[in-house]
Amino acid sequence: MPYLRNTLDSGEASVIQTALQLGITLVCIDELLGRRTARLSNLNVTGAIGVLLKAKSTGYSISMPDAISRMREHGIWLSQTVINFVLTH
Repeated sequence: MPYLRNTLDSGEASVIQTALQLGITLVCIDELLGRRTARLSNLNVTGAIGVLLKAKSTGYSISMPDAISRMREHGIWLSQTVINFVLTH
């Protein structure tokens, strides 16, 4: 799908294209434009925080404050609303 490569970075475009080709309904994308494009393609979307919350809820030992800190250290921006939600769940 050439339009995906023209609007998204190659990773997001590949995730969406692969999901559509293989009939996968859930994708993990964090960037806003990628998430919008995935939803417009009738895909369900989660992000890195969603994956961490799911892992924690299934019994993995995860420190959400540490995970948030490491994400921020690597330049990943999270809204205060998302951070508050994560820290209360």
